[in-house]
Amino acid sequence: MSECSALQFVSPYAFEAMQKVDVVRLAALSDPELRLLLPCLVRMALCAPADQSQSWAQDKKLILRLLSGVEAVNSIVALLSVDFHALEQDASKEQQLRHKLGGGSGESILVSQLQHGLTLEFEHSDSPRRLRLVLSELLAIMNKVNFPVSESNGEFFLKSSELFESPVYLEEAADVLCILQAELPSLLPIVDVAEALLHVKNGAWFLCLLVANVPDSFNEVCRGLIKNGERQDEESVGGRRRTEALRHLCKMNPSQALRVRGMVVEECHLPGLGVALTLDHTKNESSDDGVSDLVCFVSGLLLGTNAKVRTWFGTFIRNGQQRKRDNISSVLWQMRRQLLLELMGILPTVRSTHIVEEADADTEPNVSVYSGLKEEHVVKASALLRLYCALMGIAGLKPTDEEAEQLLQLMTSRPPATPAGVRFVSLSFCMLLAFSTLVSTPEQEQLMVMWLSWMIKEEAYFESISGVSASFGEMLLLVAMYFHSNQLSAIIDLVCSTLGMKIVIKPSSLSRMKTIFTQEIFTEQVVTAHAVRVPVTGSLSANITGFLPIHCIYQLLKSRSFTKHKVSIKDWIYRQLCETTTPLHPQLLPLIDVYINSILTPASKSNPEATNQPVTEQEILNVFQGLSGGENSRSTQRFSITTQLLVLYYVLSYEEALLASTKILAAMQRKPKSYSSALMDQIPIKYLIRQAQGLQQELGGLHSALLRLLATNYPHLCIVDDWICEEQITGTDALLRRMLLTNMAKNHSPKQLQEAFSMLPGNHTQLMQILEHLTLLSAGELIPYAEVLTSNMNLLLEAGVPRGILQAVNKLWMVLNTVMPRRLWVMTVNALQPSAKIVRQQKYTQNDLMIDPLIVLRCDQRVHRSPPLMDIILHMLNGYLLASKAYLNAHLKETAEQDIRPSQNNAMGPEAPEVTREELKNALLAAQDSAAVQILLEICLPTEEEKGQSSSAQGLLRDVQSPPSPQGTEAEEEEQEEEEGEQSLLCNLREVQCLICCLLHQMYIADPNIVKLVHFQGYPCELLALTVAGIPSMHICLDFIPELIAQPELEKQIFAIQLLSYLCIQYALPKSLSVARLAINVMGTLLTVLTQSKRYTFFMPTLPCLVSFCQAFPPLYEDIMSLLIQIGQVCASDVATQTRDFDPIITRLQQLKEKPHDFSGLCKDSSSKSCSRDPASLDPDVQLCQCVENTIIEIINMSVSGI
Repeated sequence: MSECSALQFVSPYAFEAMQKVDVVRLAALSDPELRLLLPCLVRMALCAPADQSQSWAQDKKLILRLLSGVEAVNSIVALLSVDFHALEQDASKEQQLRHKLGGGSGESILVSQLQHGLTLEFEHSDSPRRLRLVLSELLAIMNKVNFPVSESNGEFFLKSSELFESPVYLEEAADVLCILQAELPSLLPIVDVAEALLHVKNGAWFLCLLVANVPDSFNEVCRGLIKNGERQDEESVGGRRRTEALRHLCKMNPSQALRVRGMVVEECHLPGLGVALTLDHTKNESSDDGVSDLVCFVSGLLLGTNAKVRTWFGTFIRNGQQRKRDNISSVLWQMRRQLLLELMGILPTVRSTHIVEEADADTEPNVSVYSGLKEEHVVKASALLRLYCALMGIAGLKPTDEEAEQLLQLMTSRPPATPAGVRFVSLSFCMLLAFSTLVSTPEQEQLMVMWLSWMIKEEAYFESISGVSASFGEMLLLVAMYFHSNQLSAIIDLVCSTLGMKIVIKPSSLSRMKTIFTQEIFTEQVVTAHAVRVPVTGSLSANITGFLPIHCIYQLLKSRSFTKHKVSIKDWIYRQLCETTTPLHPQLLPLIDVYINSILTPASKSNPEATNQPVTEQEILNVFQGLSGGENSRSTQRFSITTQLLVLYYVLSYEEALLASTKILAAMQRKPKSYSSALMDQIPIKYLIRQAQGLQQELGGLHSALLRLLATNYPHLCIVDDWICEEQITGTDALLRRMLLTNMAKNHSPKQLQEAFSMLPGNHTQLMQILEHLTLLSAGELIPYAEVLTSNMNLLLEAGVPRGILQAVNKLWMVLNTVMPRRLWVMTVNALQPSAKIVRQQKYTQNDLMIDPLIVLRCDQRVHRSPPLMDIILHMLNGYLLASKAYLNAHLKETAEQDIRPSQNNAMGPEAPEVTREELKNALLAAQDSAAVQILLEICLPTEEEKGQSSSAQGLLRDVQSPPSPQGTEAEEEEQEEEEGEQSLLCNLREVQCLICCLLHQMYIADPNIVKLVHFQGYPCELLALTVAGIPSMHICLDFIPELIAQPELEKQIFAIQLLSYLCIQYALPKSLSVARLAINVMGTLLTVLTQSKRYTFFMPTLPCLVSFCQAFPPLYEDIMSLLIQIGQVCASDVATQTRDFDPIITRLQQLKEKPHDFSGLCKDSSSKSCSRDPASLDPDVQLCQCVENTIIEIINMSVSGI
């Protein structure tokens, strides 16, 4: 729309005066400026105002006075005197007619019989006809815009109209246009009128006048034009005319220019307009050293999160480059020129003599070397670099030679040592990697190499002055390592993350940079030597972002550079681990893992000694120094909890990796040193794990990694009961106890506790008081009291010690077990030894207890009847059984080389020895577990002393599911039995039995094979009632009882049937029924094959079991009765040759079977007594017959009482 350049537009001053109706400003306008605003001012003066205030009345007078001297006002007044209602009706009829004719320019209702051209007709016409002429012409254009002819194919058209082109009548035509739109707003919506004006010559001028006379419509017109605009405005004539018109509108109202630019981005239309408005705004803003609006706007479009906007603007850049025509006048060219000017504006043009000295003599004198970037320009330079990266990488901009030269000069300039300067150097370096085509000549390549060398020299200075830990030196080192290991994709990821944008970089474009780095600047030996000298990052945490020395060391360890060049890295890693804090940096755990791998695995098979050195035991102990004394000694700790947890992770991971790779190392004839058990004993593992539990959010994955290592290598520290106990100790109850903690409780020293123990058993009040106070302390605060508490446990076995003291000691022991279990267990086992061993001062170590866990049960016999102390013993036994399994597994792996050496001369192959050793280990563990179970079961048996003390002691082991007593039992006997039962349930033996049953249940569930092994070994049948009722997992026995019954030993068969009788009562299941039926069949079979003595031995203990079978499963009644009669008949046949007649007994048995109700009142005790007085009762067959009779009577009584 260059045709409007000669016309006078409404100035921003005049538009603002119209917007605010500032009469004083309007009066200050010149006549040409005022002439453009007359339509609105005349209507304002003549129409009745809505504002009836006195101030507006005064302003209206001023407006009238202002208009009184203008001649053109009369013609505008005449225009306002027309009948607009009739005009609107005719216009509506013409629109309808045009629609019928298909938009053709046929006969007009508004204007008919034009004698001359449109311009002459307009000149000779009066006001009403002028209105009709302009309205007819405008409607014709609007109709063509809204209903384009099919031949046009939607292309932009330019309507030739004398009325809008003649310079003589432009102002008068503009007056008519403004009056028409103001008086006929429904017929002529201002947005549609604006759209139509784009299609006529001088349309931008008419549009500005129209909007200036209706200033409130500015935003509406702009939004409408943008919404109807093209996605790419530079591609078409219509887009360029629309952009030019909107630019004129924004020049008229510059305060809204940025808002209009926002509409452009929102609609993703007219990108050239957005850039043009930004250029106009940049020229008007004050030139300061900050980042310009153009840089911010374009960066926001390309680097923002809206992918639609990014694609839209990128298309604008690509299309603009392809268009050769009018390249200089295009908006894209203007934007590039402005950016280049800004770039050159911050480049210093002073040659650095320091660089000239370093440059080669071949450097051409016309190559200018830039240096010394000013501090106030650094941020702007960084923003420009990122913008050019986005333009080239995202939008596909191809820089010109001039742009490439200036960019290279900017990238190789040297900023001051500030955080912004560090950022600028990092961006420049990554841009060089991303766009290596910027370096095209040897001179430019030499300039780049000099700049990279300067980076290496100045890195330490920059880091010390700027205070930024993540300096560009680490990035240089990291890129060099990536080049050496040919990890080009990692370099691309590094560049993209530093630049903050995802751009496409071809790996082939990095070939030249790779050559420069690996051969000229950073050889691999230089990289490793330099990396060790890089200082560690102080207080390393996840809050420190960027590329740090730890990233470089990690990559060098991964590529095995240190071992190749025999550079020791152990000290650097140890120092970095000591300089850590929370939140945990994510690179620390991978660093430890790859460091452990470099210690154990050689870099190459040809050089098996090429490994790193492990951290020494003394260095590890230094980290944990001061932890064993409790929380009071925290002030003496030199290292943070993060460091301690990381070193613990290192030690546990190292030991696990060493065991896992034992075979490989043995094949290579290497045996790296393992950390001693003495070192592991001094590390408070459980205490550290508990500390880590409260810092899970800050430690990232370290807590879970430690738990995994613990569960694998130290299962005795991962007992479920301990975790549950910890929840109770650290829950709400613990918080309430802390609130009750007084100063007196805090003041008790271990010495006072020792003195209180020495007063036992005479005075126990003081000890009870101190123990109660100690229960209010936390686990860490109890650590100093552990030795006194455990060493005096043997005193608690004396008679007269109150149960409260025992329970308090048990409670304190369980709390200490959460922080120092291993040391506590050793001290407790040594303290509870029998007095003879204590006199000999025989002390067990942690290793002794892991090799032989049964040492725990070789304690003072009095412990077996002290439930609180027995609870501690069982807890330790469970832990040491688990520890022994882990110990033997580790021992098997440690000695794996024994499998390899014999296999070389072994014809059986390498698999045979391993299987044998594995089987031996499993057999040892099974024997160990079964021995522990057998000892615990023996403890459950009452001693002779306990049997003598109370006649009811046997009730502890009697069958709780025994059949009910005969109906004739007296009430006094029942009451007496209830009293005896209560006494038996309140004794220490019963409590110990419950504790043992709980542990056995856990062991059976953990390994069901133990159940089978123990029951195949057998144990006293007196314990069957206790084990079946007290151990819920005894139902497992139903699986192997058929196999146990099938054993050839008579004792095992008897034990199986007795066990089955109790199981049937406890678990009356279909499976139990089938096994019971099998047992009855086996008994019937054995009756026919056993000799007299064996028959007596087998059936005397098993016949009472038939009562339980009948009680659990009544359908077995017939089979059992037949078996009993059969047994009696066999016994009778064996003594048929004797003088004694057995017929009465056989007859009695037949009567019992046929008429059981007649004998329901019999008592088995009375019958047995009567028979026992007979001399013949000493005969085994007679006794067996009496037992059969008693069994039948019991079954009858049981069935009758059940009915």
